[in-house]
Amino acid sequence: MVDKLLIVALFTESIWETIKLIKKEKGLNTDRIGTIIIGIFICILAKVDFFKLFAINFSVEYFGYILTGLIVSRGSNFLHDLFGSIDKIYQNQKKESK
Repeated sequence: MVDKLLIVALFTESIWETIKLIKKEKGLNTDRIGTIIIGIFICILAKVDFFKLFAINFSVEYFGYILTGLIVSRGSNFLHDLFGSIDKIYQNQKKESK
C-alpha cells in the first residue's frame, strides 16, 4: 500500500510540473501544449496507461491514458528519471521487507 501511495505522489508531482510548463511569462507555451495533446492522443489510441503497470486502476478508464499522455509529453529523459525514482522506491521496500 505504501508503495502505491508513493508512486501516486510521484506521478501527481510529475503531472503538476508538466501542467505548469504550459504557461510562459507572456502567454502560453504552444510547443508544450502541442506535445501534451500529441502525448494524450497517442496514449488513448494505443491504450497506454502507466498506472496499470503498478496495479493502480481508475474508475474511468481513459483517465489513466490521459495522465500517462501528460507524463509522456515530457520526453524519454524525464521518463527514464521517473522510472529510476520508482525503482528506488521498490528497492527500498525490498530492503525493509527482509
